[in-house]
Amino acid sequence: EGLIEFYDSFKDMFEFFCKNTTIHGTIRLVCSDGNRMKTAFWTLLLLASFGMLYWQFALMFSQYWAYPVVLTMSMHSEPKMFPAITICNLDPYRFQLVREHLVQLDHMAEESIAFLYGIKTSASLFHANEKNSHVKDLPSVGNLSRSSFKLSQNFSLLRMSEHNNKSGKKHSSVGFRLCNATGGNCFYKTYLSGMDAILEWYRFHYMNIMSQLPVIINIADHEEQIEDMVYSCQYDGEPCRPSDYVHFHHPVFGSCYTFNSKGTDSFWTATKPGIPYGLSLILRAEQKDHIPLLSTVAGVKVMIHNHNQTPFLEHEGFDIRPGIATTIGIQQDEVNRLGGNYGKCTTNGDDVNVKLLYNNSYTLQACLHSCFQHIMVQKCGCGYYYYPLPPGAEYCDYNKQPAWGHCFYQLYNRLRNHHLNCFDQCPKPCRESLYKVSAGTAKWPSPKSQDWIRQALRHQNGYNSTSNRSDIAKVTIFYQQLNYQSVNESALLSENLLLSSMGSQWSLWFGSSVLSVVEMFELLIDTLVLCLLFCCQRFRSKKT
Repeated sequence: EGLIEFYDSFKDMFEFFCKNTTIHGTIRLVCSDGNRMKTAFWTLLLLASFGMLYWQFALMFSQYWAYPVVLTMSMHSEPKMFPAITICNLDPYRFQLVREHLVQLDHMAEESIAFLYGIKTSASLFHANEKNSHVKDLPSVGNLSRSSFKLSQNFSLLRMSEHNNKSGKKHSSVGFRLCNATGGNCFYKTYLSGMDAILEWYRFHYMNIMSQLPVIINIADHEEQIEDMVYSCQYDGEPCRPSDYVHFHHPVFGSCYTFNSKGTDSFWTATKPGIPYGLSLILRAEQKDHIPLLSTVAGVKVMIHNHNQTPFLEHEGFDIRPGIATTIGIQQDEVNRLGGNYGKCTTNGDDVNVKLLYNNSYTLQACLHSCFQHIMVQKCGCGYYYYPLPPGAEYCDYNKQPAWGHCFYQLYNRLRNHHLNCFDQCPKPCRESLYKVSAGTAKWPSPKSQDWIRQALRHQNGYNSTSNRSDIAKVTIFYQQLNYQSVNESALLSENLLLSSMGSQWSLWFGSSVLSVVEMFELLIDTLVLCLLFCCQRFRSKKT
């Protein structure tokens, strides 16, 4: 006998396979060879089983390559860091360099309101108390002339009547006209609410005025003492320290302070839930805004956000009303996304094509603002004043770029309608913390307690107001619970689950195992070898 014996024919090989394989049903093909009907039946049945098996395999692989995810929710309870809290006083600085232009803009606003509504607004509404306003001096900046800028009269507010095609009625709107550099392709930036139109018109001129300021201002030269805004600050029953906050200036929301901005100080570790263990602030909230048409809200702007993140108060901030004690309970949720083939997200923003213009960690809003600013500089030739500038760019000024408003509003509408590619270029963070907020309010101080509270503030902080609860507010921010909810994405069909499902289908249709698959591969190899042997024999017989 030889070391290796092989089959004499395909029939012998097939009979051996059918009699000895662990695949169910194949032996019927041999045992019933005397009954052609049974042989045909079992042949069709086996072929149909193979077809169903590989159809199921195709469905599994198509689902696997779609990379579906499933959300799993879990609860965690542990001490954690208190979030960053940003507060703003809604009093933007009137820098000395642009003070005269802001006064001129206030007069233009008075004339526009009188033209639209026939109301003669007193000048005191805007700038009668200039002596008390925060006028900030800036050092001389190069050869910048204070008289070089002139307010444009080409953007007057107009009232227009429009016809509604659906209802057939006419309605009026208020807006101002914007044209391109050649004076063509004009459109009206209109609002159904005259108040919204006036505010947007005022902001448009305000951005042009503020563009006269140097890009980098040393805010320390103009910094108010925090005691001018925060009369009392306590966290977990302990007084706040100077190292617990950082100061910055926002062009709309004014002087701002961020508490626990880095999130690295153990002082801010939250060990207990509840009001006594949160952050308690008594704030100055004057109703006499320095630029009332820039912000019509009286009070304080507050935002709760993650550490090392830029606070975008225009998107997520909320207002604290003067004369009110506000308690804000927060509940943290944590979201973890898979990324990769399962979805678009970024770990730290390094793999994002947009160059961030903010110095803090990556957020979706920071990326969208940076993306829009880059496109704005490229398309319009200048930058939007409320966003940081790329290197070498300058802020828009209609004395230098008369058509920038036309360009900006068209770009911004495209961004809002998701027609710019910024949303494609800016993925969500793979891991982020979200804060749910619930608030309660009460009058503070009460009529019976306001006298002694004001006396205490007067002796402690030099508080000298005599108004009735209209210029102070109390806010307490605390964790409702220390346990937090974690929402995690996981693969719906992983490699292990895919193999397990394939094995289940194989067992369902053939009642066999992995070794049965090896037997089929062996049959395939034997078939190829036998074909090769027969070809060699035929080739030799032709030679002889």
